[in-house]
Amino acid sequence: MGRKIFITYKYGDTNVRALPGIFYTKVRDYVTALQAKIDKEDHINKGELDGESLEQFEDEMIASSLRNKIYDSSITIVLISPNMKTADAEKDQWIPWEISYSLKEHSRNGRTSLSNALLAIVLPDILGSYSYFMTSNPTCNSITYHTNTLFTILARNMFNIKEPVTRECSGTTIHEGYHSYAHTVKWDDFVGSIDHYLDIASGINGNIDNYNIVKTIG
Repeated sequence: MGRKIFITYKYGDTNVRALPGIFYTKVRDYVTALQAKIDKEDHINKGELDGESLEQFEDEMIASSLRNKIYDSSITIVLISPNMKTADAEKDQWIPWEISYSLKEHSRNGRTSLSNALLAIVLPDILGSYSYFMTSNPTCNSITYHTNTLFTILARNMFNIKEPVTRECSGTTIHEGYHSYAHTVKWDDFVGSIDHYLDIASGINGNIDNYNIVKTIG
């Protein structure tokens, strides 16, 4: 049985590695590439309309515009890119609203949709590097995530397991296992094993009570 996936992303961010044959690559091109690779039984619905401002929208109008896109989905993929977050207030940007709506429960015609699984896929920057968001620490065999670069709602759904498993290394606390509700993976790793990472996100969602889920913006 196919999965229903919702993808939220910054449509026009061009600070990403060029895809084959696309000199002026933007994040939207990665969505197209993902659609070509995803299992044919899976269904993808896309977020943000390029350049559509939220400044004049009321909360209920935003919810209404997202309801049909997200209601039937069970996994939300967030494409992390270098310029996904602008200087505008977070409430005036689509991605936080799309994440928030994905995590809330909604009822329609006697049926309630549960919180989506959340998978954060990190795209390489224009130089092919992931270091703008994640850096490796070979000494401790660990990765540092620069969550300060993210929207608040996404950052707060990382490292949010209620009973963390940790170890100490060089004065730093290292989290082990599936420590984040928003599981994170590099694009290059994800495209090599798509079903594996979708299954991880779904498995974490199946244990959602083990996490302190943040569903609101701010």
